[in-house]
Amino acid sequence: MLVAHEKKRRTRDPERTRERLLQAAFREIHRSGFQSAGIDTILAAINVTKGALYYHFESKEALGYAVVEEKIAKLTHDRWLHPMQSEGDAIDILIGVVRRIPDSPQDVRAGCPLLLLSQEMSPLDEQFRKRLERIFLDWQKGVATLLRKGKSQGTVRRDLNPDETASFLIATVEGYATLAKNAQDAKVWKAGIRNIVGWLRSLRPPDNYKRLNERGADPKVVRSLGEERLGPSG
Repeated sequence: MLVAHEKKRRTRDPERTRERLLQAAFREIHRSGFQSAGIDTILAAINVTKGALYYHFESKEALGYAVVEEKIAKLTHDRWLHPMQSEGDAIDILIGVVRRIPDSPQDVRAGCPLLLLSQEMSPLDEQFRKRLERIFLDWQKGVATLLRKGKSQGTVRRDLNPDETASFLIATVEGYATLAKNAQDAKVWKAGIRNIVGWLRSLRPPDNYKRLNERGADPKVVRSLGEERLGPSG
């Protein structure tokens, strides 16, 4: 009797149903793209009726917009924006964020959901484009804010333009994601991460290397950092 009551309560929990719809829609859109994503496939995955879907979302487009605002935006927030609010060295924080990006073969084959949906829908639907643009702008602003903080603390080069550098970092990350997805090879992504980390280290002031020497750091470490600084940054 209690089991039946609990089951009935769950089926009548509108917020839980809405969340399940969003999660199933996110998975299907990520796998198939928005245009090819099937409503029937989404509903079958969680055993929900079309009536329940249209109770929460008036159209497939409305469902897609909600996926962008509540799932893809959250992914970017959790992976980038939240960690970048931590205390510490700005470059170390960015390196940590980049190194924590999932790099399993499955993740590489699936690709970045923000990038894939932007490529598909931005030319076709202005409401999609605006929502996706907001995520990119927030991402860029978060990186630029952290770099400005680093400049004020003396851990980031003073000649660096935070806004342009933030855009370059995002473009480089998404570019390597595209190359790795096309190659269907996690090694391409891991090589990209190594290059991005080397470039990020090049954003430190030259005095940082001098201080390492003065503190008696391992010469091999100092030489390695210097090579990375001169390498990927061009």
